[in-house]
Amino acid sequence: MDIRERIKEIEDELKRTKYNKATEKHILRLKARLTYLKKELEEQERRRKGQRASKGVKKAGDATVAIIGPPSVGKSMLFNKLTNAKSEVGDYAFTTLDIYPGILKYKGAEIQILDMPGIIEGAAKGRGKGREILGVARSADLILIMVDIYSYDLEYILKELHEFGIRINENKPKISVKKKDRGGINIASTVPLSLEKDTIISILREFGYINADVLFKEDITPERLMDFLAGNRVYVPAVFVVNKVDEADEDTLREISTVMKPYDPLFISAAKDMGIDDLKERIFTSAGLIRIYLKPQSGKIDYDAPLILRKGATVEDVCKAIHRDFVKKFRYAMVWGKSVKFPGQHVGLEHVLSDEDIVRLVIRK
Repeated sequence: MDIRERIKEIEDELKRTKYNKATEKHILRLKARLTYLKKELEEQERRRKGQRASKGVKKAGDATVAIIGPPSVGKSMLFNKLTNAKSEVGDYAFTTLDIYPGILKYKGAEIQILDMPGIIEGAAKGRGKGREILGVARSADLILIMVDIYSYDLEYILKELHEFGIRINENKPKISVKKKDRGGINIASTVPLSLEKDTIISILREFGYINADVLFKEDITPERLMDFLAGNRVYVPAVFVVNKVDEADEDTLREISTVMKPYDPLFISAAKDMGIDDLKERIFTSAGLIRIYLKPQSGKIDYDAPLILRKGATVEDVCKAIHRDFVKKFRYAMVWGKSVKFPGQHVGLEHVLSDEDIVRLVIRK
């Protein structure tokens, strides 16, 4: 029996098995085995086909944002509003047949926006160029999930992303696993665990772990444990957008707001330029970008040309961005802004910076 047949067999068994207290552990083992087999199948296909880059797509700028959504919700019109590029716009499905890149210039940052073909059901299995589209989304720094007032059912879009191994607005599981030669599986945690240890051990064994030390730094769910063990998941932030609000009455908007409240969406009209500035700000912050202004030893600060870094960047990152020798020659930095207790505070390489901090580097000559 090949991997596909084994996957089908387990999927059929899961459908037949009713969930209750008596079958709970059996179902978790089946799900773990299924996750492991799908991982093996993906690796087999990758080895057979080779790693192929997505056609015509190369990451550029300070961050890359992929626009994902159903056909005909206005993705190309929004893309044209945000960037200096032009993508074909039409009132019918599948106007965009390829992936088009453009640049959004905002707050000194250059953010690459990707206009993508519409996602349809079955995309994760390859329907409608789905694997190509989702493959690009996997490598993006931010996914912009766009619907409109006529088509705002997110369930199938989120399902396709999930099946392709993309985890939206989630952090990586805080788990470490260290294999060893003997001693079985030892479990330790820094927080109370809801999962029973024998359940954790059975899931680990489905992934081939016989002897290992496992440390949990969060209260894990079975699904997140399986995601961690699969090792092929990506964790990408996302923003949600509802387009064409200029065509909706108050009752419709109220209904959509209720349905989509958990996703904190922005309501826009690409055609009427409504909400576009708010969306640019949401893209900038959700992509985790910050601006650092450099203070030269003599001369004025150029507030029009900030250094664009990612949230969590340190003074060391500033040094590396300016010159590769600056880390070796670094003495200290002076910082003005939210990350310090007082203006001009002296800090070291490990100091974490905040948006709009001003930095002056003092370097050995």
